[in-house]
Amino acid sequence: MNNDSDTSYQKPDVVADRVGHALKKITARLGHTWPQGSGIGSVTLPWGYFANVIDLGGTGCAITTDGVGSKVLIAQMMDRYDTIGIDCVAMNVNDLLCVGAKPISMVEYIGIQDLHPDMLEAISIGLCEGAVQAGISIPGGEISQIPEVVTGCRVGYGFDLVGMAIGMVALDRVIVGQDLCEGDAIIGIESNGIHSNGLTLARKILFDLRQYTTASRPFSLSHSLGEELLRPTHIYVNEVMDILDSGAAVKAMIHITGDGLLNLSRVKAKVGFRLNCIPEVMPIFSLIQQSGAISHEEMFTVFNMGIGFCIIVEEAEVDRVLSIVHSHGKQALKIGEVIPDEHRRVFIESHGLVGQGKKFFKV
Repeated sequence: MNNDSDTSYQKPDVVADRVGHALKKITARLGHTWPQGSGIGSVTLPWGYFANVIDLGGTGCAITTDGVGSKVLIAQMMDRYDTIGIDCVAMNVNDLLCVGAKPISMVEYIGIQDLHPDMLEAISIGLCEGAVQAGISIPGGEISQIPEVVTGCRVGYGFDLVGMAIGMVALDRVIVGQDLCEGDAIIGIESNGIHSNGLTLARKILFDLRQYTTASRPFSLSHSLGEELLRPTHIYVNEVMDILDSGAAVKAMIHITGDGLLNLSRVKAKVGFRLNCIPEVMPIFSLIQQSGAISHEEMFTVFNMGIGFCIIVEEAEVDRVLSIVHSHGKQALKIGEVIPDEHRRVFIESHGLVGQGKKFFKV
């Protein structure tokens, strides 16, 4: 679930407490809609994973939904809309991968302030490009003109973009980290920058506090700030499908979105994670941290910090998995290992951090 808010930025622990309380109520209520027992329509996973799996008569249909959050505001500031659709596809298909599913199809919803044909066409360009990269179809969708709801746009055209995607996975091949054990290797695959989470904090610091514009090019960046923040989210479908098809013993897959590397704990097994080889921080994250005097604890709680997707495998599979990822043109490395820890904590040794629940702490 994308928790990137379009409103004033609040500290992660404050948001987590409020959202967590609300989600408990929502999930308890919606759980009453689930069919009892097994068979067609039964829900096979509890709440909390990146996607759920529905039994379609012996075949598993993975299903998820997500949007691009306040990244739409960057598109508006840039008056550029031809890549934001890639983010929408990415946020959905990457989540499907995390239960071992092959993404199949996605529908999109565009809530719009005013109908602007050129903007809608540009959004469709990104949606199509994302679909090609993910190998999925987009068989339908909805465009809703709701100026009373989508309001307050200072520049560009106000809109929101959300998708709902499905994939297929054999019911006996669903992967949610149920077999993780001590010594399993954590492989981190590079992100394409900020992706689609943390844009609220980034905007507050870079545009409101520092008064940069989208055309600004701080010394650490190779592109303008607007171009850097609008970089589309990486889609990891091809490399992950190749890894699964190779027969590698994949034990868990984790999309690093909101909550950063704390997402590692969204697995079934009660284990911990020791990260001892975090890659060098990307310039965009250094710029945000230095510009806002943000602590390492908060940076690793809010942002992906250069790692967009993690795959956990047996140690013997590391070289094979790295080779497949590299063959698809992405960088990857072993960043740590699974450790015994019933509290499901995430330890980032290089920064002296320990994370539990929705927050990192200094140790």
